[in-house]
Amino acid sequence: MNRFDRQGKRRQSLPARARQRRIAAAMRKLRYAVWTILAVLVASIVAGFFIPLGITGVMVTLGVMLAAVLLIIAMPPERSVKVEALSRTSLSALPLQTEIWLENQRKGLPTPAAALVDSIGVKLETLAPQLERLTDQEPAAQEVRKLLADHLPELVTGYQSIPQPLRREERNGRVPEQQLIEGLSVIDAEITRMSEGLASGDLNRLAIQNRFLEMKYQEARQLGH
Repeated sequence: MNRFDRQGKRRQSLPARARQRRIAAAMRKLRYAVWTILAVLVASIVAGFFIPLGITGVMVTLGVMLAAVLLIIAMPPERSVKVEALSRTSLSALPLQTEIWLENQRKGLPTPAAALVDSIGVKLETLAPQLERLTDQEPAAQEVRKLLADHLPELVTGYQSIPQPLRREERNGRVPEQQLIEGLSVIDAEITRMSEGLASGDLNRLAIQNRFLEMKYQEARQLGH
């Protein structure tokens, strides 16, 4: 895959990448089903050399094949991600798990926020390979985990906890929907800064703005209160 193909792939929206994952999961299911049918068929042929199967044996074989295929079809295409599980996710897997969680929340967000979620998802895809060379003990890794597993979910769930009719009404001088959009904008910019810091090797720079960001994220925690 050349550089332009990779850039085009990174520009895909969150729903587009979720669709790709579902298609890939469906293809895996198809392969599992084919191999399962072949395995049952081979097992029945081998068993037929020792025990005559007869009509009953053929029906049992077909029943086992059907049950196995139905079980494979019933398997969920993609595991849902619980917000509390993000804090326990390994650092290298955290961007993808956060992206899956975000995609599941996207439909319930206002249009400007959904566009920011798309932008965050693209940047998470870029960030993922950069995290593979970090250990959990490094300050940069701790900042990334705090951003993706704490601040981002708190912002979104805080907004979701507000009743629908009140989300566009002013509360304590602030409008929840606008707070959500502003918070997502800050996080979007922060992921860009983190990715640039990791790309340049300047890991110390990742912790410089922590105090400012903590103040901004505090607004997210207040959304649900």
